Amino acid sequence: MDIQMNELRIVESELGISVGVLVEAIEDALLHAYQRVPGAIREARVEMDRTTGKVTVWAPEVDDEGNKIGEFDDTPGDFGRIATATAKSIIAQRLRDAESDRVLGSFKGKQGEIVSGVVQQASTRSESRDIRVDVGEHEAVLRSEEQVPTEHFHHGDHIRALVLDVTVTPRGASVRLSRSHPDFVRRLFEQEVPEIQDGTVELVALAREAGHRSKVAVWTADADLNAKGACIGHNGQRVRAITTELNGEKIDIVDYDDDQATFIAASLSPAKVLRVDILSRDQRQARAIVPDEQTSLAIGKEAQNVRLAAKLTGWSIDIRKKSEDPLAEEEQEI
Repeated sequence: MDIQMNELRIVESELGISVGVLVEAIEDALLHAYQRVPGAIREARVEMDRTTGKVTVWAPEVDDEGNKIGEFDDTPGDFGRIATATAKSIIAQRLRDAESDRVLGSFKGKQGEIVSGVVQQASTRSESRDIRVDVGEHEAVLRSEEQVPTEHFHHGDHIRALVLDVTVTPRGASVRLSRSHPDFVRRLFEQEVPEIQDGTVELVALAREAGHRSKVAVWTADADLNAKGACIGHNGQRVRAITTELNGEKIDIVDYDDDQATFIAASLSPAKVLRVDILSRDQRQARAIVPDEQTSLAIGKEAQNVRLAAKLTGWSIDIRKKSEDPLAEEEQEI
């Protein structure tokens, strides 16, 4: 029963995994296989000739008193098929391990960054499924839950996405991408706005409903710089580039303020806010008073605007019309 040693030497040459390591792994796997054979001797060992590839199961020979006096060949008659399959399995696993190491080496440091690739498998409008993306020497996956519902890609499309994580599975390393994660928008701003790259402008908070709208809160310590204007860019050039990458997703850029009432008012953009009342700091509850005609704008379609404002600020926000202002009613009673 022989194993093709030239296959092991090819693996050694191409992957740098020594023949000795491969042989030991094969011997160990074959010993486990032998132990499952009926009548197997527990103390047996498997030996693989490093030159010829011949595999032999050696079992201890003992005298009447149980003393070991030698060894005899106890290789099962049908062990050749098992040995060949085992060797192929070990080689395949080592190949997967080597590929995983390469992927981990290439992408572990890119987690949380944006990479570019080409779609290898496209989604359809009628069926949402994972998209395979060629990102150079490796393949990454954009799972259905990390896709934007309003986006549809075709084979050969160029795509940018966030490296969400890199994990090792029994089938090898897996690079998972995302276009729906809020950090994808954050990284796009970092790429498009030099003032964010160098730290002059800070992106303090971000809330997103992928494919529909994002709200971004920015701040700067530089009194001579308009943080919001820096993100918008000349004639809206910078934010337009981000919106284009997001296939038309709307982006509201607001100024962050340490004063929570001021920040909450800004977060409800594009609606105009007359006043914000802090109802409970412990429970982070607030009420925003808006002109009657701007109530729908403040709340947004299907409450999207106020929902994103709440995510952005971390406050529960109750929208009230000016005509329903409880403080105004109290003043009238007085």
